Amino acid sequence: MKAVQLIEIGRPLELREVAVPALAAGDVLVRIRAAGICHSDAHYRAGVSYAGPLPLTLGHEVAGEVAEVGAGVTRVKPGDRVCLHYLVTCGQCRYCNMGQEQFCVQGQMIGKHRDGGYAESIAVPERGVIALPAEIPFEHAAIMMCSSATSFHALRKARLQAGETVAVFGAGGLGMSAIQLARGLGARDVYAVDINPDKLALAESFGATPIDARAADPVAELRRLTDGRGVDVAVELIGLPLTMRQAVQSLGVLGRASLAGITQAPFEVDSYRELIGKEAEVIGVSDHLLQEFPLLIDLARRKMLDLSHVVTRTVALEAGAVNATLDALQRFGGEVRTVIVP
Repeated sequence: MKAVQLIEIGRPLELREVAVPALAAGDVLVRIRAAGICHSDAHYRAGVSYAGPLPLTLGHEVAGEVAEVGAGVTRVKPGDRVCLHYLVTCGQCRYCNMGQEQFCVQGQMIGKHRDGGYAESIAVPERGVIALPAEIPFEHAAIMMCSSATSFHALRKARLQAGETVAVFGAGGLGMSAIQLARGLGARDVYAVDINPDKLALAESFGATPIDARAADPVAELRRLTDGRGVDVAVELIGLPLTMRQAVQSLGVLGRASLAGITQAPFEVDSYRELIGKEAEVIGVSDHLLQEFPLLIDLARRKMLDLSHVVTRTVALEAGAVNATLDALQRFGGEVRTVIVP
């Protein structure tokens, strides 16, 4: 089968012929119908975040149809529409038993530690295979497995309550989900901070108040729009020290900043003025949880999460198209979300 693989850190991905994955007991072989291209994949290619061993098929946002099942599989059968939790876990360690499987002591992420979705097929344990309702297209389901799920987890980690205000830093794929989910969870006002006018216009169509960070200081603008109070929740989805600092500075009393963007660089915090003095919190957001998917999928099925304008482009399973998309993401540009359709 065909797969687009990372062969060497810092080099373009390559299209290769590889063997169809063999099934162990409890495994499911999925014929991939859609695989999202995530900003994290650009980080893996560049070496900002470790991925390997190499060669490695990237891609952790995956949806498709069950092609074959291994011995002992009972929940799915060939032909079923499914999407995949990108964490492959043991299901038995302390963290798995706590429902915090992103810290599984044996955990692996598809497309980072084991072969992922930039391919025609993938094999994963049944535990991570999620039923996909017919109402949700494969392209939407694929990006839900990361961008929507991570945004949902970030809002849950921030303990968002109905009637609170939310600032979303980054109106890309994660941001569009965060805006809709925040509104679905009862946020009174949602603000979208970005520098791309097209993305800000799309955010506004989802009910967010757009803030162009090129035209004004977003922290000052957020305080102006909230009568000086600041926001209750800030979600940072870009991965820049500047926007992480702005997210913290935008908080009001008892505010919570959920940081999900990936960066190697630290950022400064004025511990008294920005945290201690108003009992604000900075919360790290790592991945998401299997237990969160049923509600997330139900929100999408009910159209409370609409990804029809978020998936802005599809490309074939070709190295050139995939690398071009990763190049744009590395420059913090490109479409809102691009999906590979093998």
